[in-house]
Amino acid sequence: MSVKIRLQRHGKKGKPFYWVVAADARSKRDGKYLEKIGTYNPNTNPATIDLNLESAVQWLHNGAQPTDTAKAILSYKGALLKHHLDGGVRKGALTQEQADEKLAKWLDEKAGKVDAKKSGLSTTKADVKAKAIEAEKKVNADRIAAAKQAEADAIAAATPAVEEEATEEAVVADAETANEDSSASEQAEQTPAVEENNEETQA
Repeated sequence: MSVKIRLQRHGKKGKPFYWVVAADARSKRDGKYLEKIGTYNPNTNPATIDLNLESAVQWLHNGAQPTDTAKAILSYKGALLKHHLDGGVRKGALTQEQADEKLAKWLDEKAGKVDAKKSGLSTTKADVKAKAIEAEKKVNADRIAAAKQAEADAIAAATPAVEEEATEEAVVADAETANEDSSASEQAEQTPAVEENNEETQA
C-alpha cells in the first residue's frame, strides 16, 4: 500500500484549516486517513503549524511520500532534517547524541527566526496603527480649522450688512433732522409776517 503525507481540508469557506495526515494514496482528499500527525492554519501570519515530529518521522521512515505542500511543512518543522539525521545514525556516520544536538541547534535557530518575524510584524502593525492615528488626528484638526474658518467667513459676511443698515439708519435720521430744521425755519419766517398783519389790523 502506497502511503502519502498530505493535507486534508477543514474549516469554513474562505477560512481553510488543514490536517496533516498520513493516508492511503488511493483514498479521497478528505476521506479516510491512517493517522493525523498535525495541523496547518494558513489564516495567521506567520502560519500556525502544529506537528507531531516523531510520528511524521516514523511515517517517513516507513516510506510515506509527502506532497509538495506537506513536504514544505515537514521541512519547516524539522521532520525532514530529523529523518536525514536518523539515516546518518543508521549508517554510522554520526552518533545519536550528535544527531540530537544538530537537530536541537537547528530548531533553536528556526524558533529565533520565527520570533524575529513575529516581533517584526508586531512592530510593523504598531507603526501602521500609529500612522493611522496621526492621519486621523490631522483630518480632525483640518475639519476643526475648516469649521472655524467657515464661521469667521459667515461673521465677516454678516458685518457689512449690519454696517449698511446702520448707515441707512443714520441717513434717515439726518434727513429727518434736516426736515425738522427746515420746518422750524419756515415757521420762524412766517411768524414776523403774522405779527405785522396783527399790527396792521390793530391800527
